[in-house]
Amino acid sequence: MDLSPEQLQNLSLPSIIKESISIPKRSAQTFYRITLSLILPLSFAILAHSFITHPIIKQLHENPSASHASQWTKLLFYQFCYLVFLLAFSLLSTAAVVFTVASLHTSKQVSFSSIITAMPSILRRLFVTFIWVFVSMFVYNAVLSFFVVLMLIVFESKNSVALFLVSVFVLSVFFLVVHVYLSALWHLASVITVLEPIQGLKALKKSYELLKGKLRIAAVLVLGYLVIFGVVSSAFGSIVVDGGATTKGHEGYGVFARIVIGGVLIGVLVVVILVGLLVQSLFYYVCKSYHNERIDKSALYNHLGGYLGEYYEPLKGNMQIDDSLEVEMKGGDV
Repeated sequence: MDLSPEQLQNLSLPSIIKESISIPKRSAQTFYRITLSLILPLSFAILAHSFITHPIIKQLHENPSASHASQWTKLLFYQFCYLVFLLAFSLLSTAAVVFTVASLHTSKQVSFSSIITAMPSILRRLFVTFIWVFVSMFVYNAVLSFFVVLMLIVFESKNSVALFLVSVFVLSVFFLVVHVYLSALWHLASVITVLEPIQGLKALKKSYELLKGKLRIAAVLVLGYLVIFGVVSSAFGSIVVDGGATTKGHEGYGVFARIVIGGVLIGVLVVVILVGLLVQSLFYYVCKSYHNERIDKSALYNHLGGYLGEYYEPLKGNMQIDDSLEVEMKGGDV
């Protein structure tokens, strides 16, 4: 990623992906360990959790009139554990990749052990940003749900099928657009949280500013990621979980074929998540360069060292670290 600010700000969508894919070559062993210890378990959990939940959901659907208190308890417990694992490993993977890419960008020596050392401080900050994103998503979904219920009440009295379908289409497009935008905002805010002395709402505001002028590229990247993710998940569910026997006249796949296909799909998802995190990291530098915000490599070098408890001079200008963050990074008290 040894590109000048002028080259960064003019990177096209294919160039961003190409540059992102080339980053792991600079520290192959580190990225190999990140992939094996963080991204692989995350990918496996995303796809394989349906093996546990699918049989329970199938029982609930087959006999809805019976009492399924224990089944519902199991389902809720599994889903809760899955969501906690998903959140933890998502934040861990994000922290590891962003920290590693930044270290390579500043020519700072990086290893898997140094990444583990930096994790506690980074995770605390990423979690604060995630809470604000979660609140935003909750409010957005609550407002959307309100309008859906209102729409159903209105159209029940009007009895107009055509108007109802048009309204459903408009709401669906609105939901997709806002979801893609919030996802782009969150991903960029996560990188900002790691690399700058701000977090939470301030990181989201900074992300909003940086996305200006690059929103179209960000939307295409997020939408493409979601589409590929959806295709892989659907293929895993229909072929591996259901055995491919959902289509009439198809006997389904054997155990060996399902294992092989499942392994391939998990591998594909690993690559998709890793490339997504690399693109997410590089896109931050693209947006900074586009807005002519200079990235002081020496200041960023010291900022990353702060996560490791190293001494550094106070950052200046756009990368200024306040005293509270410095104490948090060193893990001590004033």
